[in-house]
Amino acid sequence: CIRDSFKTQIGVFRLLIYRFFMTGFVYHPDYLKHIPLFNHPENPERLNAIVSRLKETGQWEKLVHITPEPAEDKWIEEIHSRNYRKYVKDACKKGVTYLDGDTYISSDSYDIAVLAVGGVLSAVDGIMDDKMKNGFCAIRPPGHHAEKSAGMGFCIFNNVAIAARYIQKKYSLERIAIVDWDVHHGNGTQNSFYTDDSVLYVSLHQFPHYPGTGNKYETGAGKGEGFTLNFPMPAGSKDDDYLEIFREKLIPSLNNFEPQFILISAGFDAHQKDPLSGIFLSDSAYEEMTEMLLEVSEKKSQGRLLSVLEGGYNLNVLGNVISLHIQKLMEYD
Repeated sequence: CIRDSFKTQIGVFRLLIYRFFMTGFVYHPDYLKHIPLFNHPENPERLNAIVSRLKETGQWEKLVHITPEPAEDKWIEEIHSRNYRKYVKDACKKGVTYLDGDTYISSDSYDIAVLAVGGVLSAVDGIMDDKMKNGFCAIRPPGHHAEKSAGMGFCIFNNVAIAARYIQKKYSLERIAIVDWDVHHGNGTQNSFYTDDSVLYVSLHQFPHYPGTGNKYETGAGKGEGFTLNFPMPAGSKDDDYLEIFREKLIPSLNNFEPQFILISAGFDAHQKDPLSGIFLSDSAYEEMTEMLLEVSEKKSQGRLLSVLEGGYNLNVLGNVISLHIQKLMEYD
């Protein structure tokens, strides 16, 4: 009886801690081992900039730190073909340097990509086990361009798409929403769920721009018709343009869908100072978009929201804008 009472007290103590530290954070130094041979915008310094800024602001100590575990093959193969997964593994062992024209790999890249997927799945577990309310995954390589049988756009495995299936299969949640605000359209994520009415994929992205997909007429097919929503934004778009779409179209669509879990493909390359963007978002736009999604998650998803790093390539602004994004996650309770 004494032991049971002690266990109960420990459980209460943990819940009190979790209520104070409500936002989880996924990071692992091994994510730095995915290294380009030459100068490349997607490089380890991106994560160094994020971690440094979080420590400077004091946020680092207030986060629930989640140690990622490598994803099991079966979860990767929910989205990618087994042959592709094995090809990437073999290519890294053989010293192949590029999966396509801009997606580099190194000897460690397969293991790191598997750990990146695992980081997102570990964060999902943390939310579903009530260890945290929401979270941010500072992982690399990014994922939203990765197709079933091909890597592209700096992406090897589609971290967010795999997480959506993981949530559905492991936790039996039916309706998952993915909001992608990366400046580039997430072709891989869209194609993963194009005929699926259980995953709502919503994307705001510069158009025309890489990879050329994401026209407003791409709305899904079969039973998935209407469950893909693309909002192509012309070069030169600013805060008001994005926030208007959020308020008038994106948020109402999310509320109507009633997601049980919200995933953000959180690219920060639509920032006004990003070198790969023709969009001019300020720091405050990301804060407002974050707040609006948090409000939906609170109303519809029991607060379950997970943000996953995609793009963002200006090292002088990336750490700060993500710090502001995380602060909104931490404040929302």
